[in-house]
Amino acid sequence: MTEVEPALGAGPLLLIAAAAVLVLLFLIMRLKLHAFLALILVSLLTALATQVPLEDVVSTLTTGFGSTLASVALLVGLGAMLGRLLEFSGGAQVLADSLIRRFGEQRAPLALGVAALLFGFPIFFDAGLVVFLPIVFTVALRLGGSLLTYGLPVAGAFAVMHAFVPPHPGPVAAAELVGADIGLVLVFGLLIGLPTWFLGAYLFGTWAGRRYQVPVPDILGSGDEPTADGGGSSGAPEPAVEGTAPAVADRGGDTRTATRAPGPPAFGTVIALLLLPLLLIFLNTGMSTLATAGAVDADSTLVRAAQLVGATPVALLITVLVASFVLGKHRGTDAAEIESVVNSALGPVCAIILITGAGGMFGGVLRASGIGEALADVLSDIGLPVIVAAFVISVLLRVAQGSATVALTTAASLIAPVVEATDGLSGPDLALIVIAIAGGATVLSHVNDSGFWLVSRFFQMDEKTTLKTWTVMETLLGTIGFLLALVLSLLL
Repeated sequence: MTEVEPALGAGPLLLIAAAAVLVLLFLIMRLKLHAFLALILVSLLTALATQVPLEDVVSTLTTGFGSTLASVALLVGLGAMLGRLLEFSGGAQVLADSLIRRFGEQRAPLALGVAALLFGFPIFFDAGLVVFLPIVFTVALRLGGSLLTYGLPVAGAFAVMHAFVPPHPGPVAAAELVGADIGLVLVFGLLIGLPTWFLGAYLFGTWAGRRYQVPVPDILGSGDEPTADGGGSSGAPEPAVEGTAPAVADRGGDTRTATRAPGPPAFGTVIALLLLPLLLIFLNTGMSTLATAGAVDADSTLVRAAQLVGATPVALLITVLVASFVLGKHRGTDAAEIESVVNSALGPVCAIILITGAGGMFGGVLRASGIGEALADVLSDIGLPVIVAAFVISVLLRVAQGSATVALTTAASLIAPVVEATDGLSGPDLALIVIAIAGGATVLSHVNDSGFWLVSRFFQMDEKTTLKTWTVMETLLGTIGFLLALVLSLLL
């Protein structure tokens, strides 16, 4: 795509940018237009309004879209496959049960939260929470107390991992748009995300559990409530019992016990699979850092091989292949069934992948039109640091339209040209800007956020209680994450 000279001054460009965001929010919130279509339409209108040459409009749109998808589609797709394999095999239940045994029943909320953090690396918020709900409900019934004592640390863990840590689509798209290294985003996402979860989800969750008595609902249990297909459960997975085989139905409809079906994987197997991509990515980051510092030869075969296998798409590919064997063929599961399980992971993430790609399209238009340079000049004049501006923009988008992923992608699109026009930003600075955007996209979850209603309905809380618990927790998570990122940006 050929760079073009901005046809308009800074004032009109900034007005167009503000109008573009308002139109985007209006289309999504009031007209209920799908975010993918809304982002494409607004990108096209913005290109025309900023007088991008007509012959460059389509190439500007497709270049932004394609460059974002080049990394996002691979990471999100492979991450979803890994999460689905772990879910299918019963790894989530094994993880939770083993950690509770190790931590003890008195620390069950902490154990469940740690299990959710580990399982939340490859699996998205909605899916992870639904998978863990039977486990949370079972533990809460057994040990007593408010559901919030156990549920909020788990929900907060999935929220933190979904917003702060690749390969989730929001941080991946934001990193791609601002040019941050995925490995560094992963390092800082974990470094900031873990204390953020402990302070904002675990400690707050245990406090909220003492203050608000929320009973365990009977919506995933014994089958008192019929479902659309006439069954007695909501369709959420039942907790697996180690050493037993699931019941399956034959072609005639009779239910029998699958005597040769494998039991859940071992705790060590689940942990190893979750740590494998992290270790490979850290290997890449560590070798690259040593090569930059001159401690090792950057052209050596060892360094280049480590950088290859530690590249995030390759690391996830290796992990998915290993998981397919360890959780599938090695345990006696039919290869066709494993293929079906992996394939089923892709459908739910297609919309997310396309939305993040469309966000990249919007960012490409903002860069080509000169809006980014104009915004950088304004921020420079008022003295607002880029990391603070990124957080504020992300907060406004999050509050206005609800979706954390859309807020992450759109805020990164708006701030990316500012990043390009700002001198002196290091690799850690760029990664911390991504974390700041993620923090802004987490705060103030309310009635326009699907996560708000997911927690409200599954926990059977009214809107007022959900605002006092879930919304406050999300605001704590986003604010603490941003403050930690800001402090690190000042120290590094």
